[in-house]
Amino acid sequence: MTPQELKNSILQLAIQGKLVEQRPEEGTAEELFARIQKEKQRLIKEGKIKKEKSLPEITEDEKPFEIPESWKWVRVGNCGSWGAGATPSRTNSEYYGGTIPWLKTGDLNDGVIVEIPEYITELALEKTSVRLNPVDSVLMAMYGAIIGKLGILAIEATTNQACCACIPYEGVYNKYLFYYLMASRASFIKMGEGGAQPNISKEKIVNAMMPLPPFAEQKRIVAKIEELLPYIDRYEQAWSKLEQFNSRFPEDMKKSLLQYAIQGKLVEQRPEEGTAEELFAQIQQEKQRLIKAGKIKKEKSLPEITDDEKPFDIPENWKWVRLGEIVTVLGGKRIPAGRQLTTKNTGYKYIRVSDMKDGTVLTDGLLYVPSDIFPSIARYIIHKEDIYITVAGTIGRVGKIPKKTDGANLTENADRLVFSMLEQNWLIKCLESIIVQSQIANVTTKVGQPKLAIKRIQELVIPLPPLAEQKRIVEKLEHLLPLCEQLK
Repeated sequence: MTPQELKNSILQLAIQGKLVEQRPEEGTAEELFARIQKEKQRLIKEGKIKKEKSLPEITEDEKPFEIPESWKWVRVGNCGSWGAGATPSRTNSEYYGGTIPWLKTGDLNDGVIVEIPEYITELALEKTSVRLNPVDSVLMAMYGAIIGKLGILAIEATTNQACCACIPYEGVYNKYLFYYLMASRASFIKMGEGGAQPNISKEKIVNAMMPLPPFAEQKRIVAKIEELLPYIDRYEQAWSKLEQFNSRFPEDMKKSLLQYAIQGKLVEQRPEEGTAEELFAQIQQEKQRLIKAGKIKKEKSLPEITDDEKPFDIPENWKWVRLGEIVTVLGGKRIPAGRQLTTKNTGYKYIRVSDMKDGTVLTDGLLYVPSDIFPSIARYIIHKEDIYITVAGTIGRVGKIPKKTDGANLTENADRLVFSMLEQNWLIKCLESIIVQSQIANVTTKVGQPKLAIKRIQELVIPLPPLAEQKRIVEKLEHLLPLCEQLK
């Protein structure tokens, strides 16, 4: 049960006569209603309120639930003097900036109103149809998305036309009326449906039915509600924390799994799979072969990894490496200044950072390189065997290249990682981990447009498992990560 459902349940019990006991010595609502009608007639006679058309008798079919014998079903209009407000002409500057609070429905707070930001003048009160409502008046919004929003005045105030105010008759406790209206909010909202803008009228409000208890019981009901409200507030706080936990849990679980994976705790180590040291040596041999063949450039040696750079212990058969030692980092290229990409399919696809999402490349909105430009940027392409990493805009986003975009030109705001003898999905998961993403955040330039330099990518420190273990880790993650998604 949500906090709002709990509150609604308590309010419903209250207006059904089930929240407190009935006491014969407190009299009956029938007797109270007779006194209220007598009071109403006195106010009419004294000219303090206007005589209005009699409200229809309540039929048995209208009564939505049973109430105690000492209670009585009444029309809301028989419980107080109701009136809508007005908006003095904005063109008349003499109407505004006075000392009389003028409330708009946005000022309603479902509680006691002690301050109102806008004021009108005595002249506006005299010359327009605004009504000055006394302290303890009950207010209700009639228009728009906040139909049923309530307030109780702690100060005298006028209202705009979107707000209806009730001055309760003697014998009707304003707070009981307030909580009845709150309990009935869904009904009032339903009344307002059907038009271009949801709205209810004063007529609909005064014709609504209210279960009326004896006056003393009204006060006891309100006291009980207000005794329970702090507990509902505490429940809401606990509920909110639980909701936050539940919303974060899938992502936190995913992060934990990735952390376990890169720490060597997700699958067991198997001696027969060799060591990362052996794999590292093979990768270096392959890089030397490619350099010799002129396929990649020889790069400056990367600094040794210090103990301070190692954030946690890894299995003995693993190895800490710099990313640039096991992959080749190559940049993308923007098209020449003054030229534009095109939606026309020239055969030369161009991948932007905006196309990179959820570990892949979205192909629906791809743009193309004009044919006459392509020769100048032909070398800056990315293949399905590579991994992209964004280096501007949303920095550190990594993913694969789908077959449909194999050989596409790559934006200057992303780099490609070229490698062999590594499990592609392992490397992606490693780069997505907190430990690597935090390194990326720390080495990203903060001057001007943030940028992640190739040198900084090369120097990222990552744990390297044997190749066979990389594959087993990926298999395990591919089994577990979808379960995290199911928790959302």
